[in-house]
Amino acid sequence: MDLTGATFLQSSYSLSPRASSTTPPPHHPSPSSLPCSIPKLNTSFSSQLKGCRLPFNAFRSWRKSSLFAVASFGSASDVSTESKGEQQMSLCSGTPEPPASGGGWEEKDGVDDQDKMIRVCDKLIGVFMVDKPTPTDWRRLLAFSKEWENIRPHFFERCQQRADGEDDPSMKQKLLRLARKLKEIDEDVQRHNELLRVVRKAPSEISEVVARRRKDFTKEFFVHLFTVAQSYHDDPTEQNALAKLGNDCIASVQAYDGAMESIEALNAAELKLQDIVNSPSLDAACRKIDDLAEKNQLDSTLVMMITKAWSAAKESNMTKDEVKDILFHLYKTAAGNLQRLMPKDIRILKYLLTIEDPDERLCALKDAFTPGDELEGKDVDCLYTTPEKLHTWIKAVVDAYHLSQEGTLIREARDLMNPKIIKKLEELKKLVEDNYL
Repeated sequence: MDLTGATFLQSSYSLSPRASSTTPPPHHPSPSSLPCSIPKLNTSFSSQLKGCRLPFNAFRSWRKSSLFAVASFGSASDVSTESKGEQQMSLCSGTPEPPASGGGWEEKDGVDDQDKMIRVCDKLIGVFMVDKPTPTDWRRLLAFSKEWENIRPHFFERCQQRADGEDDPSMKQKLLRLARKLKEIDEDVQRHNELLRVVRKAPSEISEVVARRRKDFTKEFFVHLFTVAQSYHDDPTEQNALAKLGNDCIASVQAYDGAMESIEALNAAELKLQDIVNSPSLDAACRKIDDLAEKNQLDSTLVMMITKAWSAAKESNMTKDEVKDILFHLYKTAAGNLQRLMPKDIRILKYLLTIEDPDERLCALKDAFTPGDELEGKDVDCLYTTPEKLHTWIKAVVDAYHLSQEGTLIREARDLMNPKIIKKLEELKKLVEDNYL
């Protein structure tokens, strides 16, 4: 199948907070499996969040099960939520409801009473060590609790006291490990809370905060923000405010990283172009371009710079014809190599989308599905695929568009995420299904 180049527009999308609602949906994602669509980041986001979308447009007031056991002086106090079709335990909302007999994390008549605080800390030690022993649970409990600030110093002191008085070496080690690990997590949570306070205090200056503290806007921070929003399950207004804040933070991070990425790409492309231009001959320059392509280091930014150089020289009366010819040759070499780096099924798909005539498109499909030798010529390549493979690619692009999951596609397919192109893809998908599947 003969292919030529085709150009497509890039689409965009945005996140939006959920509408206020007093009735939660029956299902929810877990914070540990949050999908997100954050671009490449310099620190932890670069490997963790690219192509991933944090669902700040879907904060929900749910509880399928109790996140944390009640650390109150009396028995566990269940909160009936029949209207929601689920039950919560009181710590889920941050502060436990006091039992009928009185008592709780904070008592009106004795918040500083040492004996009562010891009992609270002992209860929490049991929660952290037995009921909810994983660091993920600890993070959620600290994020949900609004009394942890008061309990923190007493808790770590109590852990040390119990470890010092423990005769069992195994239990002593567990207590010390709990205190050490929980303190590390607590420091992380405090850092996330401090950053959250900063952006909430000045929401119009989020871009400036991101520029100053980009390394603090990690995946863990956004998971923490999501968890804090969950704690406002009974306050949709506050929950939506946090959802909007999360969206604004993501947008600012994307803009910042995009700018930094563009600057880095331009600097790298400029160095490569200088090296190519300084070659002793045209053949040597073309070989350098071929070498970059073989090493997968030939990117669209470099091709764009070569294209601009040739375009500027072509339109200038001050440039010699020999220079114009050289730049044109470099442009064709770079563009051809860049095209060949693209997966062949995407190349075939893009070529098919350039054909407007239905009969001609059907004929091109037949050629694409006819097995034969694949040849890469100077101006035209002959490539072949199967109906199943091409249909899979078309379906992936169309589904990603309708589900707003552009990050799930490889980079070469993302420029197909355009409404007009999606319409053509749907027609092509039906054509393949009707004639070949």
